[in-house]
Amino acid sequence: MQNWIFDIRSRSFVLLTILFLIITTLVYSGVTETFDQNVILFFSENVGNPSLDLIMQSITESGEALWMLGFAILILIIPRTRRVGITLMILIVISTLLTGYVKCGVDRDRPDFEYDSVEFPVPVSKDTFALFCEGGYDASYPSGHAARSMIFAIILGYALSDRFPRGAYLMFLYPILISLSRLYVLEHYPIDVIGGSVIGMMLAGVMAKRTKLYKIFDKSKT
Repeated sequence: MQNWIFDIRSRSFVLLTILFLIITTLVYSGVTETFDQNVILFFSENVGNPSLDLIMQSITESGEALWMLGFAILILIIPRTRRVGITLMILIVISTLLTGYVKCGVDRDRPDFEYDSVEFPVPVSKDTFALFCEGGYDASYPSGHAARSMIFAIILGYALSDRFPRGAYLMFLYPILISLSRLYVLEHYPIDVIGGSVIGMMLAGVMAKRTKLYKIFDKSKT
């Protein structure tokens, strides 16, 4: 997974930035509205299976910033994984704030469908927030959950890639499940989670390079 870690001046970062700007422009101009509405309508008509509801609600809550910060702090305590924990903590904070500010700028309303499902122990989380910015909490694009889950997949997958070169890619099942769960609980449109995933890739690649995450492999060999 070496190619997933890159410098801010790299081609990968530039291409991901351009892709995110294109997606954001399409959302802001309303080009994706019909597609998004049709997809979320499909999910709204299939909510109501008790077992699936609980599974999807549990998955979506695992992408909440506080839970992820808790996990990052946990692995920060362990000396061998300290650099991974630091990288995750920084990325969780940055991605949560960044997606919040983009939400304020785009100001796209969340899906207008009521999520009628089995009762869950805690309220289904909205998404993220931005300091000194009103409206980010209730806005839809991009998905903070998708961004954070993609960050987790890349950082943890990279950390595991030395011992499990192929198995490490299974980590990408997590952002896929998170994205599907955000659609299922009717908190996001499909383009929201795509945009969030792209932000996650951008931030994870650059920050992992800045925190010198690759040094964890040097320590494991000594």
